[in-house]
Amino acid sequence: MTASERPLTAMIGLPDGPPDCAAYGRAGGWQAVRRALRDMTPDAVIDLVTASKLRGRGGAGFGTGQKWSFVPKDPAATRRKYLIANADEMEPGTFKDRLLLEGNPLQLIEGMIVAGYAIQAGHGVIFLRGEYHLALDRLNQAIAEAHEVGWLGDNILGSGFGFEIHVHASGGRYICGEETALLTALEGRRAQPRSKPPFPQVGGLWGAPSVVNNVETLCNLPHIVTNGADWFRALGIGPDSGTKIYGVSGRVRRPGAWELPMGTPLREIVEHHAGGLRDGYRLRALLPGGASTAFLDAGQIDVAMEYGAVEKAGSRLGTGLAILLDDRTCPVGMLHNLEHFFAQESCGWCTPCRDGLPWVERLLQAIESGTGQPDDLDRLHDHARLLGPMGRTFCAHAPGAMAPLASGLNLFREDFEAHIRQRRCPLHATA
Repeated sequence: MTASERPLTAMIGLPDGPPDCAAYGRAGGWQAVRRALRDMTPDAVIDLVTASKLRGRGGAGFGTGQKWSFVPKDPAATRRKYLIANADEMEPGTFKDRLLLEGNPLQLIEGMIVAGYAIQAGHGVIFLRGEYHLALDRLNQAIAEAHEVGWLGDNILGSGFGFEIHVHASGGRYICGEETALLTALEGRRAQPRSKPPFPQVGGLWGAPSVVNNVETLCNLPHIVTNGADWFRALGIGPDSGTKIYGVSGRVRRPGAWELPMGTPLREIVEHHAGGLRDGYRLRALLPGGASTAFLDAGQIDVAMEYGAVEKAGSRLGTGLAILLDDRTCPVGMLHNLEHFFAQESCGWCTPCRDGLPWVERLLQAIESGTGQPDDLDRLHDHARLLGPMGRTFCAHAPGAMAPLASGLNLFREDFEAHIRQRRCPLHATA
């Protein structure tokens, strides 16, 4: 792929590290800010992003331009607005935003300036995963330089629009990936989701209109404004627009992340880019978009990695980074590990999540350790049935936790029964 076909990563991996402001400009950076602030109205930027069909890259896939359009435009609402970049990347198996943050932080900064101008927000916040120490250092350095040379601050390019960016290092809770819990945490309170309405676009951070966008989403904006909506739509090879940072973890030869056209077949990602499974291992199943997506079996590996196709196959695109399960890894043990994480990361606000997820974890622990009972499978199915549907909890945490469990109970029924019957893990017993 040429640099124009992989715009997000074209400047990542340079010998001297991330580009500074001058090098970024020589490689085509800052053109979007110039065009937006000099030649476009805020509404025109929103219309352009809407026409590009850019969808959120954080997992939900909501239309970015449509999300921005909900921000009030009346004069009373223009006094205080916020744009927040969600860089709290804690989804197990997901590391795409880290690549962008460490590799080219100025791309995110330019995208935030464009987004801030579109919604007329004067303040931006990057809510960063606390463990991303290198990203924190590079973001702070890039922000300081951008401010020094005039890309941030008051009256950018003499346009009358000013924009500031601050980095907030998270205390380290998975729930902060939920946008309203993130806003609550930024306000210095316990990270818990909020009731909706009001939605953040109307009443968000400190009650002001706020937009929360994923890092990868924002990094697409400079390229859309510079090259146009038609160009961006043409990058995809299916119904979805643009490129996507896909990735693979598990027992493959080359685990990692790669920028590819939206709609790239999963088989190509696993076999060509990740090099296939290591010798002696066979693919059994996979989570296509992080830990909170449903399992697909090995026979579904030809699915196109786009929103509609993955949903039709019975899962979600999610973050687009797949976790592979091989034939020498216990699926019950894998599910126990996942559900331990979800139970530990529940914010505790609502009963189904606070009490249900630890119960699921205890049942899986019993089955994995050899003390499980046959009716434990019925209890697990009950939890998947009751906690799985959206709308029964305050946020999507519990439904996300149930996605791998419900699909795993169906795909790996024989493994569960063997654990209970033999009172041990069959794989560990023969290892």
